[in-house]
Amino acid sequence: MVEDITVEQFVELLGRGDMTPIDVRSPGEFAEGSVPGAVNVPLFDNEERARIGTTYKQQSVDAAKELGLEIVSAKLPAFIRELQGVPGRKAFFCWRGGMRSKTASTLLSILGGRIYRIQGGFRAYRRWVVETLASYELNQPLIVLNGLTGTGKTNILRSLHEKGYPVLDLEGLAAHRGSIFGGVGLEPHNQRTFDSLLVHELIRLRHSPFIAMEGESRRVGKAVLPEFLMEAKERAPQLFLELPMEARVTNILADYEPERFKAQCMEAFERIERKIHTPAARDIRQALERDDFREAVRGLLEYYYDPRYEHTISEYAAERTVIRAATTMEAERKIEAFLKRAYPQAN
Repeated sequence: MVEDITVEQFVELLGRGDMTPIDVRSPGEFAEGSVPGAVNVPLFDNEERARIGTTYKQQSVDAAKELGLEIVSAKLPAFIRELQGVPGRKAFFCWRGGMRSKTASTLLSILGGRIYRIQGGFRAYRRWVVETLASYELNQPLIVLNGLTGTGKTNILRSLHEKGYPVLDLEGLAAHRGSIFGGVGLEPHNQRTFDSLLVHELIRLRHSPFIAMEGESRRVGKAVLPEFLMEAKERAPQLFLELPMEARVTNILADYEPERFKAQCMEAFERIERKIHTPAARDIRQALERDDFREAVRGLLEYYYDPRYEHTISEYAAERTVIRAATTMEAERKIEAFLKRAYPQAN
């Protein structure tokens, strides 16, 4: 049995944790954005989809359908086995909720069980994401963690999240560290993927007493933050984390692994090289070239990141609390103590 459900019904079922979205679009479409947690079981691969599209344009709808049927018939057993291997209740979708999701859901329903299909497909889901973010009202206060580059803000927030604190990890959602070097060793998410992940995180956190997040700029990698979040961030109480220079350098070397991603690091440096005072830029380049990454990071902090950060924080008008620590672990303990004092109901 195949049951058509609206995007809203799907989101509710997804939030319960007992629904597996199955995206039957091509791998290329899937890579451009999908539903969080979706499994890609394409009815057609990229080349097959292109062939069907060409047939549709150059011949006719019927010719395209005939070609599609021929392709599906040849790989039907393997396709069904792959679908059966996906655990949990299944909700199928394609781009518009058309032939691909109808075909896949019908084939699997023949074998028994309750199958869902999302009305309007990914296009309807994407419209829901955009509209939800455009009208979203943040009902709880933010606590914003700021600090010079290398103070371990993201790692602290992720550790707090593991302990059960309500954390919105924007860099995790964007798959980017939010700086010129932020994409080193990562595959940053596009806006579609970021938006989808963000809206589900906001729903997950909607009943929390507060939300802790990092003081990101408007753009994090390829993603742009929604206006309501930027406005709430600027009004929110600000925690400013301070760590010694050498501790920050050590954190950066551990996070970015420049010995593994030297080429990417050099490419990122070249994008900002002209913005750094000439003797310092020369010294940083030479340090990178001879693999003296500690010296290179120290130079980048002193001559590029720290001056930019000092300029940025001078614009904050919100309440500030400075947290000084010798290590990231000490900083985390102090931040956790602050949260327990400020929001005892969250303990």
